[in-house]
Amino acid sequence: MLNLMKLELKKFKMMGYIRGAAIANVIIFGLMLLMSYTPELDGTIIFQDYAALFSMVDVFARGTFIIFAAVLLGRLVIDEFNHKTITVLFMYPIKRQKIIAAKLVVVIIFTFLCIVASIVFLSTMYFIFNSFTHFVSGELTMTLVAQQAVKLGFNALASSFMALIPLYFGMRKYSVPTTIVSSVITVLLTCSNNGGFNLNDIIIIPILLAVVGAIIGYMAIRKIDQIDIL
Repeated sequence: MLNLMKLELKKFKMMGYIRGAAIANVIIFGLMLLMSYTPELDGTIIFQDYAALFSMVDVFARGTFIIFAAVLLGRLVIDEFNHKTITVLFMYPIKRQKIIAAKLVVVIIFTFLCIVASIVFLSTMYFIFNSFTHFVSGELTMTLVAQQAVKLGFNALASSFMALIPLYFGMRKYSVPTTIVSSVITVLLTCSNNGGFNLNDIIIIPILLAVVGAIIGYMAIRKIDQIDIL
């Protein structure tokens, strides 16, 4: 399995996606700075405390990389079926299930690591920025950091499995656009921040969606021998 994952990483030149993730983080940080200088209509500051800051960082990171995951699914899985290049892989003396499983594990791990790295980068950079500007009031305590680390780590893990949900829609017509659109809908449902609240705050929602994503991934692996690719 590990060797198959390494081959996938080389085949699809994952460094390009890593650079894309880095650029996305720079853009997100720029947007956060802009938001800091732009008060809301009622005159309040968006980041009232560090808890609000962590919540916004979480929303940005999850939303960005759930869509990134859909792009990866499109390249690693959907395109392979759409252009019939998957037939070459299936000619190897390796079970089809292992090939598809390796692709999906790459997507899950990439999504999880990108979300975690993004949260760490954005939080650290904004903390440094805030030490000069003092936009966010209150003290950043180790207790708050520990609490947020557990919460955001759980959200990152749930989102990495949730990101497999678009696979179901993409595999129906082998359509990359459908995969990406369904990921955008997933993001809109789980990352929309209304008055500081989003559906992801109801803990059962990310758990259920993560389970759905895991089931979709499992079914894709299990039924791969039944798919006609000719």
